[in-house]
Amino acid sequence: MEKSVAHVALFAAVIAVLGLLPKISLGFGVPITAQTLGVMLCGTILGARRGAMAILLLLLIVALGLPVLAGARGGLGVFVGPTAGFLVGWVPAAFVTGLIMEKWRGAPVALVASVASIIGGILVLYAFGAAGMAIVLNKSLPEAAALTLAFVPGDIVKAIVAGLLTSGLARARPSSLLSRNSA
Repeated sequence: MEKSVAHVALFAAVIAVLGLLPKISLGFGVPITAQTLGVMLCGTILGARRGAMAILLLLLIVALGLPVLAGARGGLGVFVGPTAGFLVGWVPAAFVTGLIMEKWRGAPVALVASVASIIGGILVLYAFGAAGMAIVLNKSLPEAAALTLAFVPGDIVKAIVAGLLTSGLARARPSSLLSRNSA
């Protein structure tokens, strides 16, 4: 139990630290950040349940006002801005990514983690992100979905990096890959 709590807290901190890296603004309120890599890693390393809990802990910290999102943002206001759908989508994104890691065991870890990150960390996340952008920016869902296309190349790179990092961890410390070692 204590190890699970420590892992959840550690990965919430990893995502917060990734928020310190410079963000790239696209001009419509949703920046390109490294934090989505952390969301992917939550799922690939911690698994579905723990990965989602790490995200929930981070979102609680954000709601309390700590400026741990890219650009030193925090507080309740971020949950009504253009990034709100993405922030809410981090939870199911990490969960789905972790669930794929837990269930698909017949292929190399790097492949599974990369595919899981693309499905959970891009497809699931973008569904929530586009819906949130459509609401906040007063756009149609297809218009908002089109705005998310600018994020695809970078997020594909992040998914591959998540696969490689997860595979490296699996080789170096197999017991640390909780998505494969415990329920």
